[in-house]
Amino acid sequence: MYLKHPAWLWLKKHAKNLLPPIDPATQAIFDTGHAFEQYAEALYPGGVTLGFSDYDEYITLPARTTLAIESGEHTIFQGRFEHEQLTFICDIIQVVGDKELDLIEIKSSTSAKPEHIVDLAFQMVVLEKCGYNVRNISVIHVNNQYVRSGPIDPKQITAVTDVTEEVKNTREFTLSKIDEALQTMALTECPDTSPLLAEKAAFGEWLTIYKRLKNVKSGSIFDLCQMDAKTLQSLQDSNITKIKDIPSNFVLKPKQSLQVEAYRMGKPTIHKEKIKEFLDSLVYPLHFFDYETLASLVPYFDGMRPYAQYPFQYSLHIQDAPDATLRHEEYLHRENSNPAASVIAAMQSHFGDKGSVIAWNMGFEKSCNNTLMHFAPEAAEFLADINNRMVDLMVPFSQNYYVDADFCGSASIKSVLPVLVPELSYKTLDIQEGGTAQRLWMEAALDGKHPDEKEKIFSDLVEYCKLDTLAMVEIYNILKKI
Repeated sequence: MYLKHPAWLWLKKHAKNLLPPIDPATQAIFDTGHAFEQYAEALYPGGVTLGFSDYDEYITLPARTTLAIESGEHTIFQGRFEHEQLTFICDIIQVVGDKELDLIEIKSSTSAKPEHIVDLAFQMVVLEKCGYNVRNISVIHVNNQYVRSGPIDPKQITAVTDVTEEVKNTREFTLSKIDEALQTMALTECPDTSPLLAEKAAFGEWLTIYKRLKNVKSGSIFDLCQMDAKTLQSLQDSNITKIKDIPSNFVLKPKQSLQVEAYRMGKPTIHKEKIKEFLDSLVYPLHFFDYETLASLVPYFDGMRPYAQYPFQYSLHIQDAPDATLRHEEYLHRENSNPAASVIAAMQSHFGDKGSVIAWNMGFEKSCNNTLMHFAPEAAEFLADINNRMVDLMVPFSQNYYVDADFCGSASIKSVLPVLVPELSYKTLDIQEGGTAQRLWMEAALDGKHPDEKEKIFSDLVEYCKLDTLAMVEIYNILKKI
């Protein structure tokens, strides 16, 4: 947290209520990481697990860790080391000599990342201060090329990357940052929260927190799309606080310039001829189409890979002719089984062989169809035809045929819909975004959770996915009127 932004650490220590709470989707990511640990630990048979279940056990964990080492344990999971104000809980340590250890971190990512290096460098520093020499350092992460076939094979679903050199090269940097972090944590007042102090990779995440902390009003420069530290610094140096006040000669990215122009004009920028050209390319019957998908670190069924997206549901609104009555078809898989075959069968009953298939950000739907081909090669021609007929309704917005200041530079349907069709709102639904839809379906259908709420969750899923395609229909109708 300190490396992302100094104020982040201070707030976590002294005013964590001001930080966004961990939402269910983030918690699900944490839970996925915990589920992966068992496969990483299986690579080290005979290891002893320490850990803690309450605060008293947490307090005794360093002593229990030391005792385990002194008792001759060679592999320890979830031990804790502590030196003065510094502490960490290890994923895995292996005792390789007198006061000599190998340090292994378990991560649910598909590779070793830069943030893992500083994480492990901190752990190494603490171990050294506790009197240990750290020999080898590695990260066990997910092998995203693994394809499930039968029971999960720990050796196949995991991959190991040696990061010893990178971590040891980060020692001095880490030592200096530890001192700075401790000093920051001891401050009586929150340090400067300016986004300009955020680490580059954390700029966007901190900007969201900053806007909440400062209760930033809509239309401020902090709402400028594709914002970065350099642009923000230039705007602040020029004493500009609102998007509408950014002068026309100010150097901006193309999408930012269009957003500023829309703010300055006070009305949308619309290129009718380009919109007409786009609409003229569509062929009736129109199929407004949207998938919901499952994705998991540990594949549920044979043929699946870690983190790959597999459809379990779709919504389809069909308009056979310009004046025809809109009709709706849908499918939701309700069993604890691979949904691929059932999804394809339902699609074959709902799709004709003519007409445009309209999606929003169609690359996702196309990739899902390509994935389904692997489970049903006999349906490959049908799915390829769907892909060949697919048109992206996001294009008029991503290509700036229609720019509204209230889109805030985004072309997502969640940004466009409230502006163009305010009477349709996800906020009235119990499920309001795709991450929640995915998580709740997996929990209810595959994990056996929420048994008393299962039917309500399924009903909510149908309503959510239905709104995705109805939203496309209504946005399409707005474009036709224009």
